[in-house]
Amino acid sequence: MKFRAKMIDVGCLGHFTRVVNTIAKLTKSCVLRMTPDNLFFILSGKVDSGGVSMWCELLQANFFDEYQLEGVSPEANEICLELAPENLSRALKTAQAAKSVKIKLTKKHCPCLTIAAELPTMSSISRVVTHDIPVDVIPRRLWNDFKEPCMPDFDVSIYLPPLKTMKNVVDRMKNLSNFLVIEVNMNGEMNLKIETDLVSVTTHFKDLGNPSWGEAGSQCQRRDPEEMVWTRVDIRKLQQFLVGQQVNPTKAMCNVVHKSILHLILLHEDVSLQYFIPAVSIS
Repeated sequence: MKFRAKMIDVGCLGHFTRVVNTIAKLTKSCVLRMTPDNLFFILSGKVDSGGVSMWCELLQANFFDEYQLEGVSPEANEICLELAPENLSRALKTAQAAKSVKIKLTKKHCPCLTIAAELPTMSSISRVVTHDIPVDVIPRRLWNDFKEPCMPDFDVSIYLPPLKTMKNVVDRMKNLSNFLVIEVNMNGEMNLKIETDLVSVTTHFKDLGNPSWGEAGSQCQRRDPEEMVWTRVDIRKLQQFLVGQQVNPTKAMCNVVHKSILHLILLHEDVSLQYFIPAVSIS
């Protein structure tokens, strides 16, 4: 089992760092799954029991100048590692001015992802800063726990308003309640609502547009465009998603399963991030 990769392009390094920073804001621990063509950052929380889950997919060819992987076997040519993304984020921050960055799976006192950044110097002698990030190798028998999540059978799909605007609204609402109701319809309308015994606050967004999902969105197409579908979520989990976002997506959307799941999707030309927040009920 071997893995080594190299980044030279400063733009690719910066983009990869922003993706890792986003992951680090969303979870303290995740699984890094590496295949010959892709890297995946995975958080497989059990949504039906109140946990969030995440699936972030990167096309390796758009980030790395060199990329070599030998998995556990020819039939299973991939590697799954559990790590703390904050550790990877810190290592990459020290490498932002590097001439090149090498990432390698090594065996030190324990399995590690070793980050070696070649920094520019005023002399001909190169200066390399190395970080060893401890990882746990996930055995093949557990890989099924880290497969791509199924698209939920959503009731409404809608484009999100500008994420910075949405973050500012959610930040203010967090001071009023622990829970946020999100209402959406197929007419491109979204309402963010706080309702307590003392206060009721609603922010309205209009003309957001609705993505077309073909067969996957057939349920949406049959719905009355004016009918609101809603779900209530832990506002801190939504705020955490909005605060950590550094992917700069070209498209940002969400799918809502009525009273059940908020499925957030960020798309960039070479990165996709899915985040699932379960509904909460107030008895």
